[in-house]
Order: sequence, then structure tokens, then C-alpha cells
Amino acid sequence: MSSLRPFCLTSWLAAPTAAVLLLLTPASQSRAQSQAAQATPAPAQPADPASASPSQTTVAARSPEQRGVTSRAIDKVKEVAKSAADIFGRVPCLPPKDGSKAMGSLPHVASKLVAGQPVVIVAFGSSSTAGFGASSPEFNYPNRLAAQLRRHYPTADITVVNAGVGGEDAPEMMKRLQTQVIDAHPDLVIWQVGTNAVLRNLDPGETAKIVDDGISRIQAAGGTDIVLVDPQYSPAVNQRKESAGKMVKLLGKVAELRHVGIFPRFEVMRDWHENQSIPVESFVIADGLHMNDWGYACFAQLLGDDIIRSVGQIRIGVNVPADVRTYRPM
Repeated sequence: MSSLRPFCLTSWLAAPTAAVLLLLTPASQSRAQSQAAQATPAPAQPADPASASPSQTTVAARSPEQRGVTSRAIDKVKEVAKSAADIFGRVPCLPPKDGSKAMGSLPHVASKLVAGQPVVIVAFGSSSTAGFGASSPEFNYPNRLAAQLRRHYPTADITVVNAGVGGEDAPEMMKRLQTQVIDAHPDLVIWQVGTNAVLRNLDPGETAKIVDDGISRIQAAGGTDIVLVDPQYSPAVNQRKESAGKMVKLLGKVAELRHVGIFPRFEVMRDWHENQSIPVESFVIADGLHMNDWGYACFAQLLGDDIIRSVGQIRIGVNVPADVRTYRPM
């Protein structure tokens, strides 16, 4: 099996100008598929249409002006690739020092990776799954996660589907749960949810009930691990501190009752700022809400570390049930 299996990218939004407003109203988005041909994230295609296709990047038979455009495009690609390679060299991605609640084991995806079988992961969510705020589609968290897993399992057949749609929350997501999640027969669903409900001042309890119903439907289909991702720690979310706190608590309770995993994004990001002394603007863009390249990269790294750890448990015969919660550094 090849490590060069492409993954699907169903949605990505460009960097925002009025992101909070865009978040509350789902933007029209392309459903085009984006491929990652390498284990390391491929650089983004240049925005200039004159250099967008392979045939147009050939220097031969081009005018000096066209060759200049091509040269600048290649330089930009190299710059983006370098940014991907050294992003943690500038600011290290560290787990919380005081430990964080584990997201439970992932027996389905881990067992398949151990057995060398193809693995399908669906990243389900809104704009921070789609990658709003990243400088390139390659730098959103599903792409980063795919690259990390492929580096760690170079012979594995891993597909990561980005099913993120900006502006959505639980009610809108439920309308596409069947077609974009369940029908994909995933081994793992990573469901990022709750932020837009906080921003809209919706009842966290209602969101929790909808998510609980969604988890029930996914579990009824069988053979799927589930990890919830709670809201991000950011200025826009923190302005509604009480609602955000309730949302984080209720999603954790749903995960516990449904015996699924949860990645405590809010607490992890708060640790970056409060305990690791990283300025908020180092991981959140100017809209005060969405993550930047470093934020997405570190989020994906810590999430991937948990998946890799679960696979390691299966390999040595330690199959921790998904409903067992332990406390350890992520």
C-alpha cells in the first residue's frame, strides 16, 4: 500500500476580512477535491492563474515577463514549504505541563493501522475544520494531521476527509451527517462543534442534545471511533465566557456518557497562553477567533500524538477501552 494516498479536502476558506460576521453566515464554498501527494504537506498552488497549471510552470517558450511570473511563483512555493518545515522551530509545540484529560483510546482506527488496513478519517466541523485563517489549504488541521500520520506510518493507506463548512453549528451539521460522515464509513470521526453556538448565544444544552443524537447515529452505523473537539480559546469566544464554559463542560459530559473521546481544545489553547506565555496573536489571527498556521499545526500535532499513542497501546496488547478516561499530558 502506498503512503501517497490522496485525501479529500471538501472545503477551505481564504483568510478573513470580517471573519466573525462570515462565521455567523456560512460562506459559499467550493466542493472541489484537494490532494496531498506527499506525506509532508504540499505547498499551496500560487494564486496567479498564469502559473497555476503544470504546463504553465514550464519556463521554455515563455516570454521574459511570463518567466518572471513563474520564477516568483516558484519562490513563493519554496517560501511556503519552508514555513511548513520550520513552524515549530520558531515557537515549539508543547503539551500542557500539568496534564490534560485524555481522549480515550481509539480501538477501530488503531487496530486497522496495526493490521495494515486502509484507514478513513473524517474531520467534521465548521470554519476551524475547513481552515479559515490558514495561509494555505495545506496548513489547515486535517491536512497537518494527515501529513503527521503518513510520516509516522509511511506504508499506511490513510485518507483524511475535510468535511468542514464555515458558519455551521450542530443543527446545520446534522443535515449533512449522513451523506458526509456516515456514508463515508469512517474509522474515526473528529467532530469540532460548539463555537458558533457560543457566538450566537444559543443554549449550550440544546447543542449538547443535538451532538448526543449525532453521536448515537454514528455509533449505530458501527465500526467508528469518535472524538469531539470543543470550542477554541480566543478573544471572541472569551467575551462569552459563561456560555463557553457551559459548552465545554456539556460536551465533556456527552463524551463521557457516550463513551467517546474528547480533545479539550479550549484548555489546550488556554495553556498555550496562560502557562506557556505564548501571546494570543501568535496562534489566533486578527479577527480574534480563528487559528493561524501555528495554531492549526500545534492542534493537529497534539491530536495526532494521541492517535499514535493509541496505536502503540494496541501493538503492545494494551487495548484501553474508549470509555476509560485517564489523566496524562497530551
